[in-house]
Amino acid sequence: MLHTAEHGDCANEYPGQELLSIGQVSDRTGVARSALHYYEEIGLIAATRTAGNQRRFPRHLLRRISLITVGSKLGIPLSDIKRALAPVPMGKIPTENDWLRATEEWKKVLEARRRAIEELEDRLMGCIGCGCLSMQACSLLNPEDQLAHEGAGARRLETPGAVANESE
Repeated sequence: MLHTAEHGDCANEYPGQELLSIGQVSDRTGVARSALHYYEEIGLIAATRTAGNQRRFPRHLLRRISLITVGSKLGIPLSDIKRALAPVPMGKIPTENDWLRATEEWKKVLEARRRAIEELEDRLMGCIGCGCLSMQACSLLNPEDQLAHEGAGARRLETPGAVANESE
């Protein structure tokens, strides 16, 4: 959490430091207020508080929130987004160097995701090419035959209660 401030502090003195209400931030970014509350709770963004305890967000956080939105839409976990944005300060306007450091972190996150997708693709193509359809041996769908502990039969195709209904 940033320091307590009155609405308008620093607004004229430092461009980008203008404080926006949560509604203004939500309107500008398209992010729901509840999501902004959550992002603040987990440390992705920070707000100041007015004397009346209302949240105020520095205008410069709009860029950060936009990057969070893009990352989320790409399926990147918020914990990875938080790690990638760690070099970017929340309490002051980020410098070009801050954003360059964040870019390096983003590259690491994206590269790890790219490797994971390529590995999944290789395993899936191997599965399709194999044609064994063995739920016992398949390392992708049933690693180390974990489904055997649930009993015999097509464990993935059964719905809860389906076996009980057949005996009636």
